Parts: sequence; structure tokens; C-alpha cells
Amino acid sequence: MTVKSTKVETLPIRSGDDVVRVRQRVRALAIEIGLGLVDQTKFVTAASELARNALDYGGGGEVRAEIVQAGMRKGLRLTFEDQGPGIADIEQAMTDHYTSGGGLGLGLGGAKRLSNEFHIESTPGAGTRVTIARWK
Repeated sequence: MTVKSTKVETLPIRSGDDVVRVRQRVRALAIEIGLGLVDQTKFVTAASELARNALDYGGGGEVRAEIVQAGMRKGLRLTFEDQGPGIADIEQAMTDHYTSGGGLGLGLGGAKRLSNEFHIESTPGAGTRVTIARWK
């Protein structure tokens, strides 16, 4: 089935305040497409983890937020991008409790579990792109 974007916006991730703004905007868009409170909370949590990763590990970046439609289904797709050092071993980075910093090591795996779709691409030395989606 063809997925089409009906609304697209890009938000910067350069500071902790931007991470808060990403959470707020993702919640507003989740409400706009009619996600229930539990799904809103799951997706906002995933977005928060990925925005924090982009800031802390990628040196900042941006998120592209899209309201998408596939037939009668509506969804929200978020693409986080940074130009940081990248992830050398994605499989290891997806393992719970693995951390390259001081975090709990639940960010990537947790974001995957909290989303209906998850895709990650990373090139060492060139950055990381993570796309997640939640469908109503």
C-alpha cells in the first residue's frame, strides 16, 4: 500500500530545550491523528530517547515529522538525523543495557519496542538516521 505524507515539518535538535520541544510537538501531532493516550505516551517516549541520542551522541541534528496516510490508516513518522560519529556496531547498540556513554542503554532498543516501525542507518564518521512510525 502506498504511504503518502499529508503534513511535514522539521525541528532542530541543538539543546535540551529542543528535546522538550520535540516531545511537545510529537504529542500534539499524535493527538492530531487520533492516537490514544497510551500510544501517545509510547511514541513521545521513543521520540524523546532518539532526540536525546541525536543531541548527546550525534552532536545535535534534526527530526522530520510527517503525518502519513496509507489507505484509511493514519500514522506519524519521525526521522531523526545527525552528522555525528555514527554507530560502528548497530547490532550491539540495539542490545539492551549497551551504552557508549553514561545512559541506561535502553534508548535504541526501547524506541524500537515503543514504535510500530523502526529503521536505523549509520555510517561511522558520517552520522545516523533513525526512522520510527506509529499507526492509529
